[in-house]
Amino acid sequence: MKKQLVSCLAVFTIAITTSHSLAWAEGRPAPQRVCINQSVIQLKYPMQKLWIEHAWWTRSFIVSSLAGLKDQNDVLARLLQNQVDLGNIIKPYYGEQARDKLTSLLKEHILIAGKIIEAAKAGDQAKFNQFNKDWIRNADEIVAFLTNANPNWNKQVLADMFYTHLKLTIAEVEYRLKGEWAADIKTADTIETHLIHMGDFLTDGIVKQFPNRFR
Repeated sequence: MKKQLVSCLAVFTIAITTSHSLAWAEGRPAPQRVCINQSVIQLKYPMQKLWIEHAWWTRSFIVSSLAGLKDQNDVLARLLQNQVDLGNIIKPYYGEQARDKLTSLLKEHILIAGKIIEAAKAGDQAKFNQFNKDWIRNADEIVAFLTNANPNWNKQVLADMFYTHLKLTIAEVEYRLKGEWAADIKTADTIETHLIHMGDFLTDGIVKQFPNRFR
């Protein structure tokens, strides 16, 4: 019992420190967290893993696309699988139809990103602007879908998170095009941290909505 309490307090300390640091960096109030038990961890860590994969397979796709590497289609296939996995992680709570809807929206998110990358690479500002509008529209649809499913996911907060993700991803593309490698690497690290935070936000909302499943 003592060992379990110490472990729980350790995880709580890490979580609260991270969330307060992110809150300070993003200029918003720090969230209030509760002690994380084993059932919460079984959702929290896989959720974090999938959003980390989202960050790094997206980055790999950007690198491959801009450089015209032969692995571009294989990387895209792996990135699209990540969207399937993100759909699957919500299935136990919201069902197959919700899983399929989220997967479809997230796949569209990736495919639009591919068009943005190609437009940026070609220097076609008109197409870049058009695809960026599509990307924002898709983000709004994802946010609307998720917040309708769970009232604990604040719509404005989640929208800000998605918009930040889009802006950071575009910055990553632009830095690579300019050859500003230090800025590119720093942005990639920021994206990973941001998506871990978004994953935690989603986990917290699920735990609040289904408390009996996380005792």
